[in-house]
Amino acid sequence: MTTYVALLHSIVLGPGKRLVMTDLKAMAAELGFGDPRTWVATGNLIFEGDDAPLPAIESRLEAAFRARFGKHVDIILRTAQDWRRLTAQNPFPHGNGADVGIRVMRKPLGQDALSMLGGLAAPGLALALADGDLWIDFSAKPSETKLLSHLTTKKLGVGTLRNANTVNALAAMLN
Repeated sequence: MTTYVALLHSIVLGPGKRLVMTDLKAMAAELGFGDPRTWVATGNLIFEGDDAPLPAIESRLEAAFRARFGKHVDIILRTAQDWRRLTAQNPFPHGNGADVGIRVMRKPLGQDALSMLGGLAAPGLALALADGDLWIDFSAKPSETKLLSHLTTKKLGVGTLRNANTVNALAAMLN
């Protein structure tokens, strides 16, 4: 058995309607995944499953999500081992966990994306790539930066943003 971490790009199902984490865990269990668990209401799911290619599991989860909730949501998957490595690679370990974010990518970003975003970043904001995932030390509230409008699927590819507090909490759940 392999332990997986799944990140949902959005948990908004419609105007005023958000995904309930118990429903997400039930969906995973119905797919045959074991011990589904979530971290608060942030669209993160940890579960056990047979060793399989990540894209195959992502596709199964996305299809089940669409069937159950009537909306497509990109789901990015990592193994527990890969999640621990991602957590350890935080280039801003002394930053405020709520203000340090990571855009976890389905396909790795390259230096060209880092250069483009660096040209848009406000002074005091720091960017770094680790295994193709984008780390950002916003040095303030992320919602107060214009960079967020450039961290989209259209501009960067499939990915989702989490803060370092969430990344660390999910890693702790893997122990």
